[in-house]
Amino acid sequence: MSAQHTTHAHDHHGGHGHGHEGDSHHHDANEPHSTFSGYMTGFVLSIILTAIPFWLVMAKVIADRNTAVLVLGGFAVIQILVHMVYFLHMNGKIEGGWTLLATIFTVVFVAITIAGTLWVMFHMNTNMMPEHPPMPGMAPAGTELRSSP
Repeated sequence: MSAQHTTHAHDHHGGHGHGHEGDSHHHDANEPHSTFSGYMTGFVLSIILTAIPFWLVMAKVIADRNTAVLVLGGFAVIQILVHMVYFLHMNGKIEGGWTLLATIFTVVFVAITIAGTLWVMFHMNTNMMPEHPPMPGMAPAGTELRSSP
């Protein structure tokens, strides 16, 4: 073997870190690692977070409607978080935290949009053409003013 061939062989292995960067099975430390136990934990939590609200509604455990809406909404938010962590693998480490930051921005933007829309809808009657008291000298609608002879 010549010296040039030996040097070329070492450059070939040294150029790409012992031949592992090009492999598809090699994971970066910032990539999510999926495990069967992680998926099963998420699945079981999802089943529990679905069954409890279903039971609460079907058994009519909570009599007050507003309380029921708040409790069910709380279960929905918890289930969304479970899905984001266990199935979407979102945390502050992935992609330098940009994925989580983008998700937080989206949630805040949607919450402001929904809150603004609900505020406008609930206050539409008072903000749109309120009734005015009748002006002096004007007859009520449907009657005619009669002049004296």
